[in-house]
Amino acid sequence: MALVTTRPKDPAAPRFQVALRPASMPDHNLEDDATFKGLQFSGLSLTGKSAEAVEIEQSTFDGVRFTGTHLVRSVLAHCAFQTCDFASVRTQDVSLLRSTVTGCRLTGSSWSNGNFRDMLFEGTRGDSTLFRYSKLKTVLFRDCNLTGADFQFAELREVRFEKCDLTGAQFANVSLHRTYFDNCTLLDVGGAASLAGATVQGTGAMELALSLAREAGIVIEP
Repeated sequence: MALVTTRPKDPAAPRFQVALRPASMPDHNLEDDATFKGLQFSGLSLTGKSAEAVEIEQSTFDGVRFTGTHLVRSVLAHCAFQTCDFASVRTQDVSLLRSTVTGCRLTGSSWSNGNFRDMLFEGTRGDSTLFRYSKLKTVLFRDCNLTGADFQFAELREVRFEKCDLTGAQFANVSLHRTYFDNCTLLDVGGAASLAGATVQGTGAMELALSLAREAGIVIEP
């Protein structure tokens, strides 16, 4: 009997049930215990901030700069991030829930020990981004640059990668359940053996096989 695989379901879209109003500084700055709902952040700078226990819900971010910001034990839910800059952001125990990240820059950011559920990352640059020890459930990465991204020790459940560049990405000791790679670049992937059980479609299957051979000490000569 042929093995039948099904793609993970698409993440649920953010839900906005309140009228959005413009955010402004300093009223809506990132600070400890800040709680925001129903705001439109547009073109604002939230760079270099440090805050704990922040809660942001049903809000949009357009062209906002978060570069170098540090967030701890915070929750971002039902949010839409468009062309935002998260480069070098550091987070600890942060949850991103039912949100979209489109055309953003995550280069060199760290989301270790994070919780991602019902998330869409599309057209986003996430090279050298750290997802170590994070839990990802019903997450879709589409057309993303994830070269050198680090998913070591992460838990991936119902996660789908579509047309992503995962060259040099690290997956050692990852835990998988219904994880799908569709037409992705998988050259020089680290921890390839930990991807046992994943479904791979397209040329990435051969690239992943080469990574497995390299880890097994097999030399392939032309």
